[in-house]
Amino acid sequence: MPGTEKTTIGETAFQGVWVLGEQRDGRVLRITHELIARGRTLADKCNARLTAVLVGRDFERAALDDLIARGADAVLAVKAPELAHFRVEPVATCLVHLIEMRRPAIVLAGATSTGRTLAPYIAARTEAGLTADCTELDIEAESGGLIQIRPAIGGNIMASIRTPDHRPQMATVRPRSTRPAKPVPGRTGRIETLKPPRQWLHSRTRRTGFTPSPDEHGLHEAEVVVVAGRGIGKAENLDTVRALADSLDAALGASREVVDRGWHSYPHQVGLSGKTITPRLYVGVGVSGAIQHLAGMQTSEHVIAINNDPDAPIFQVADIGIVGDLFDVLPVLTRKLQQARHRARAALSVKAREP
Repeated sequence: MPGTEKTTIGETAFQGVWVLGEQRDGRVLRITHELIARGRTLADKCNARLTAVLVGRDFERAALDDLIARGADAVLAVKAPELAHFRVEPVATCLVHLIEMRRPAIVLAGATSTGRTLAPYIAARTEAGLTADCTELDIEAESGGLIQIRPAIGGNIMASIRTPDHRPQMATVRPRSTRPAKPVPGRTGRIETLKPPRQWLHSRTRRTGFTPSPDEHGLHEAEVVVVAGRGIGKAENLDTVRALADSLDAALGASREVVDRGWHSYPHQVGLSGKTITPRLYVGVGVSGAIQHLAGMQTSEHVIAINNDPDAPIFQVADIGIVGDLFDVLPVLTRKLQQARHRARAALSVKAREP
């Protein structure tokens, strides 16, 4: 039965998996659904309950029900006007008190700006073990402890980290490293709302305003992404890749090698040291497929790789592989795509003129 898993450190029992959700203006953000997917897998492996925790001003009941449908066994909604906008002190204080009272064995947060601020603060106050920016998580069969997997040494190796001596075990998880949990109609669970006492809401900071920093490059949200790798040879050849991206209405990304060489800017970088993406279609042009790059795009639905090296690692994850000189392949492919788009637009124009 869920909830029977227990981990004991000294004389104190810890149980259950918590995910710390995120909200903006009362709207539950995608990272919450991704964390539920991660948490559900862990909870099933250690026969534990999964609890989704939200902190904010207020939440619609439908949004909380949706978290149950996506896999949470319970939802804990902490609500107060002072929590409408994220400030680390009151949010962390609420969570620290709840963690100390309810003692979850595992606590997950997103490796977002919010999670990267909140998780270390909570870990320090609860003396918990924390691993940041994980790309994979697992449960150790022998001990039932959390295995936290993340890149190390510049992304050249994947390190498996354990925190055997402290609880809860905490990890922040890289956004877009897994797909959001999907709703399952008919799932049931417990929804609990809590109004924190005023002393939990004290903060030495106040919010004076907010200026968003829009991602003009759109890699995170793009449905189609074309990525240039070192195989393009030099910066001037990026225009050839850009033409392909334009023909697909795609966002243009780059591998770390391309960015390190100054051929493209860092906001376009895809990989462990850049952005993690989950497009419907990924097209890699001259991308070899280093481990740190694959970890940033391996959840793409469909992968097309163009490379003149038949042994390039990118072909191991590609649905379609084109072995050839990209300067022979890209102009033909781009022209064919542009012609197809032109025909489609012409057909739509004719249809629109029909009576």
